[in-house]
Amino acid sequence: MEITSLDLARIQFAANVTFHILFPTLTIGLGWVLFYLRWKHVRTGELRWEQAHFFWTKVFALTFALGVVSGITMSFQFGTNWPGFMEKAGNIAGPLLGYEVLTAFFLEATFLGVMLFGKQRVSPRVHLLATFLVAFGTTLSAFWILALNSWMQTPQGFEIRDGVFHATSWFDVVFNPSFPYRLTHMLLASALTVAFVVAGGSALQILRRKELAFTRPMLRLGIALAAVVIPIQIFVGDLHGLNTLEHQPAKVAAMEGVWKTEQGAPLVLFAYPDSEAKENRFALQIPYLASWILTHDPQGEIKGLNEFEGKHPPVAAVFYSFRAMVGVGILMLLVSWASVYVFRRKGPDLLRLGHRVLLKALCAMMFSGWVATVAGWWVTEIGRQPYVIYGVLNTADVVAAHPPQVLVLTVVLYLFMYLFLIVSYIWVLHYMLLGSNKER
Repeated sequence: MEITSLDLARIQFAANVTFHILFPTLTIGLGWVLFYLRWKHVRTGELRWEQAHFFWTKVFALTFALGVVSGITMSFQFGTNWPGFMEKAGNIAGPLLGYEVLTAFFLEATFLGVMLFGKQRVSPRVHLLATFLVAFGTTLSAFWILALNSWMQTPQGFEIRDGVFHATSWFDVVFNPSFPYRLTHMLLASALTVAFVVAGGSALQILRRKELAFTRPMLRLGIALAAVVIPIQIFVGDLHGLNTLEHQPAKVAAMEGVWKTEQGAPLVLFAYPDSEAKENRFALQIPYLASWILTHDPQGEIKGLNEFEGKHPPVAAVFYSFRAMVGVGILMLLVSWASVYVFRRKGPDLLRLGHRVLLKALCAMMFSGWVATVAGWWVTEIGRQPYVIYGVLNTADVVAAHPPQVLVLTVVLYLFMYLFLIVSYIWVLHYMLLGSNKER
């Protein structure tokens, strides 16, 4: 099979999005955790909350820096690999990206300096306000980016004149049908990501006997946050799925592995989707459950991929990514609830056998939020294909005509750079958790 320039450009952009999304996912939720820690210190005066804020602020700064770097290279690709997108949709995409910079990034960058370096120069309440504005800025950034991405998934409020998109209603552009679900789903995903990073990092400190004064309170905060958020995320995910079924039925058919339109469709737990034979091989499935989940009727009709011949996404990638996301979510539910039960009902010795098992599980799931988020973004972005703007503009119509040889080189360089950066990030975080702190 010959790899085309389109394939390589998509691989490069996918690598960039996959790497970039890791860091905003962490900073959005971590900003609000920092605000909570600063508020606790201002309210109680307890030193451990100030120490916790100081430590996790360093993690935030490291993560924020990598998010900025990866975001620049991602936006750079709009011009190098996808010039047709900005030529056709720049009247809508450009302002939304500009609003993100003007209202969110500048807010974050300005008050991040106060949060990082102003603790001894401003009052505790002003420092608390700066922390709040940084957290608010990260959320506002997510608002604008997801407004654009959601519009590309469920476009409305526009007209096309001479092949160029023009907004007819900015309210409809921003608050398009999928936007509320995507924004809520992403913010909850960020909260879960931070919860498991905090809980996993604290568990690692306990297991390695490197505890700080705030380690156990942060462990309890992390598992409590995860235990509360994960059932809400499951509920919101179900609503998001119903919205996707209404507006992007081909994506749902790929997610569920439904090839033929049928009533009483089974829920396919696992299978090998065979795109040539247009069937699932080695399927493990539960009868009627997909129809019941998606239509709330065991005999409800689900449109199959045969209804979208030539207009549906690559099935295997969407099918497996969706199961990875759901599988990690179930693990999050089990581990967080078990941790809440054990650590609240048992004694203070966290190194006894039962506790050690859960501590190791939390360490193993420290970056589980990243796995679930990346899998969810793959479902979202691959599931939109073959369109860049769903149902309106094909991806193949906006790609640059670069020779494949050029793109092969850049793809390889990007992948090596991202691999180096993510390994370095995890190494530095590990060092910060276990080796760099003087407050022991």
